[in-house]
Amino acid sequence: MTRVFITGGASGLGRALAEAYARDGAKVCIGDINLERCAETLAALGPNAHALTCDVTHEADLEAAAAWLQANWGGVDLVFNNAGVADAGGIDEMPLTDWQWMIDINLLGVVRGCKAFVPMMKAQGSGHLINTASMAGLIHPPMMSAYNATKAAVVALSETLQAELYPHGIRVSVVCPAFFRTNLAESVRTSNAEMANLTKKLVNKSKIGADEIAALVKASVAKGDFHVLTHPREKRIWLFKRAVPFSVYAGAMRRQMAKMMAKRPPR
Repeated sequence: MTRVFITGGASGLGRALAEAYARDGAKVCIGDINLERCAETLAALGPNAHALTCDVTHEADLEAAAAWLQANWGGVDLVFNNAGVADAGGIDEMPLTDWQWMIDINLLGVVRGCKAFVPMMKAQGSGHLINTASMAGLIHPPMMSAYNATKAAVVALSETLQAELYPHGIRVSVVCPAFFRTNLAESVRTSNAEMANLTKKLVNKSKIGADEIAALVKASVAKGDFHVLTHPREKRIWLFKRAVPFSVYAGAMRRQMAKMMAKRPPR
């Protein structure tokens, strides 16, 4: 029976992943800071599920989760370092405290999850780390510098670990979705109201939801894919970026941004 651990597992993509694996009969342990949502999600997962209080900014919480899985389920097969937050705004608008908040959760939260579970996976000789980044970590849209930087760092970390951990039988994947319907907009910090509204609009009006993303991620993980790219349009943009001189790509991004900002409702 597959043993799964998911940070940020009580809502959004984390919950959708938990439900998808639970339907397949896996043992699913979710870690989250929202105890009320943990209880709601746990009730939906069935008998082979467990919930732990887990703040990814606290290394001890991740280590405690690894210890619980070892003691109660004899180890873990899939670890989803999924918890994350969002921001929006220009480089001159965002305080360094927001940068530190983003780095501590989006990047160091993933680092802590990897550090906590790799020793167990090395001892097992198997395991799979699945780190949630974003297409923003690959194509870097403007007015999202801290978010882009943290998600790009997760991609770099995952590429590093893919090579580093391969000799130990440990696989690594990095999930890079674009906008989809989820509760991520709840966590947006910004001093730029226009960007906050645009971000929430792009999330809420997306044609694809967390359940569809979870199904795509689950299928890619089963195949052992490294890059899990869930949105075809944004994947094409990334491939375009890789294929052309940067000046061409940068010009295209500026034009796209101008179109988006031109669609703002009048104040």
